[in-house]
Amino acid sequence: MTKVKLTKNEQKKQKDELKMYSRYLPTLILKKQQLQIEIRNVEIREAEVRQKQEALNNEFRTWIGVFGEDVGLDGTLIKVKAVKTDTGNIAGVVIPVFNGADFYPVSYNLFKMPLWVDKAVEKVKRIILLDLEYKVLEEQIKRLTRELRTTTQRVNLFEKVKIPEARENIKKIGVYLGDQQTAAVVRGKMSKKKMVKAG
Repeated sequence: MTKVKLTKNEQKKQKDELKMYSRYLPTLILKKQQLQIEIRNVEIREAEVRQKQEALNNEFRTWIGVFGEDVGLDGTLIKVKAVKTDTGNIAGVVIPVFNGADFYPVSYNLFKMPLWVDKAVEKVKRIILLDLEYKVLEEQIKRLTRELRTTTQRVNLFEKVKIPEARENIKKIGVYLGDQQTAAVVRGKMSKKKMVKAG
């Protein structure tokens, strides 16, 4: 805690700071709440993506036996060309927003590949899209959490340090100035008595 000057100017400065902290605190609290809600929403979306992935994996398991043949579904047949993202803004935080992905065209000899490959290619693409979306959601949470941590620190700084400190300083300056005023009045009365006695 820095030492404050016990003057009227310092008292005014402290009152102005208190007013500013009190004005910004509700905005910071609102931002904190909004970030908490958004993080929760993204976590819900992550859970939905994971459920969809699990459902696709379960579908695969029903006819996985046909995958005894290696046809290149491990990355040689299906390749991502570009991940499409936009940017969004939540409570002043710039976040990536998933908009899908482009794949390189899948080409293979229809006579050499098994019949199930078409269906498998589509399912693998869907799983890849869900994986890519999940990664974008993880980045959203990372950015929102970082901002939430910073906002929480600011809220705590204002609530627990700056506002009480300003109030205490105003009180301390007020007491000091009051004492000075009282002392000045007493000195004035004593001087007046001395003048009356002398005169």
